[in-house]
Amino acid sequence: MLQNLSGMHLAVIVFMVVLLFGAPKLPVLAKSLGRSLRILKQEAAGETAAPERIADPAVPFAAQPAARDAAERPAVAGDTDLR
Repeated sequence: MLQNLSGMHLAVIVFMVVLLFGAPKLPVLAKSLGRSLRILKQEAAGETAAPERIADPAVPFAAQPAARDAAERPAVAGDTDLR
């Protein structure tokens, strides 16, 4: 399929891209595409800049405060809870 692609076809494709995205946005689009490809290559090679820190399973999570019931909760403007 790609072997039948001529110069005229490429010109039409480039024209459509410029028409869709606009000339001022093309450098930004190319930069973000290049950055995405660079990140993809780094991740595929396993070269992450900073390894993520894994939480120690032996350390428990901080205790969550107990939920207050309606009697302890302060009244808020627009509150429909009739006490």
